[in-house]
Amino acid sequence: FKLRALKSVLVMAGDLKRAAGDLPEDKVLMRALRDMNMPKFVKQDVPLFQGLLNDLFPQLKVPREGNPKLKEAIMKYFDDNQMHSKYEDIYQLQVDKVMQLYETMLTRHSTMIVGPTGGGKSVVLNCLAEAQKTALDLPTTLLPLNPKAITTEELYGVLDPQTRDWTD
Repeated sequence: FKLRALKSVLVMAGDLKRAAGDLPEDKVLMRALRDMNMPKFVKQDVPLFQGLLNDLFPQLKVPREGNPKLKEAIMKYFDDNQMHSKYEDIYQLQVDKVMQLYETMLTRHSTMIVGPTGGGKSVVLNCLAEAQKTALDLPTTLLPLNPKAITTEELYGVLDPQTRDWTD
């Protein structure tokens, strides 16, 4: 962990504790660690991280909580667009991945979605945008851009080493 990652976990833990003051602190911390980090892992690293959580919090089972209205809208999007997998476990992973993106975007300034061609990046993004409109009444606009069409400084901004001013 770096300090910035630790700060994000602590901020999320504080938000969870304020939202559910009666929840024991070990459950709050476990949820914050799990929910902040699971979306960032590749499939092969998930069992390793779950093992670490089980070592830190033995016998502690904390179910994932989410936004039921958003989850319902995500499922409706998949059904309406005929993207409901015939394998229920894969379908639930797809829904969960969209929920993870939503939760990640609530706690982070920016998010990159990376993966192989045909890996579902656009589907997850479009599904979340539509589900936010439907369930949360959040007008969502996607503005895709080609990162190769602009310089790195134009894409991310640049820090002037002399004045320490950031320019977007």
